[in-house]
Amino acid sequence: MRFSEDKSDARYLIRAYGEQGIRVNDDWLQGSLILSAERLRTDWPPASVEALTEAHFRELADWEAELVILGTGPRLRFPAPTLTRPLAERGIGLEVMDTAAACRTFNILAGEGRRVVAALLNGSRD
Repeated sequence: MRFSEDKSDARYLIRAYGEQGIRVNDDWLQGSLILSAERLRTDWPPASVEALTEAHFRELADWEAELVILGTGPRLRFPAPTLTRPLAERGIGLEVMDTAAACRTFNILAGEGRRVVAALLNGSRD
């Protein structure tokens, strides 16, 4: 799925998502990743919702976003609520959606200048 051209000032934007992976700017990336408009981590370990731990959500809280968008792969799947406690403790919102929707939503919010972080699970295609 290719996304339309964006006129945002963001350093990192998602250009496409599909079987090849996630295209951030001009690079096709495999595996799970975290990104904001200013930062990108391409080696985020969890490959699936089942692999998520509270430590992963603590790391997301350290990105100091107002909202974290969790993309759970091809299907919408929710993590255990106890795992997301680090976000709630810091007053950071969490939206969970499939990865394609998460990519689109990230671009919209980043383009508006919002402090948004996308945590995109891209390890298993179930």
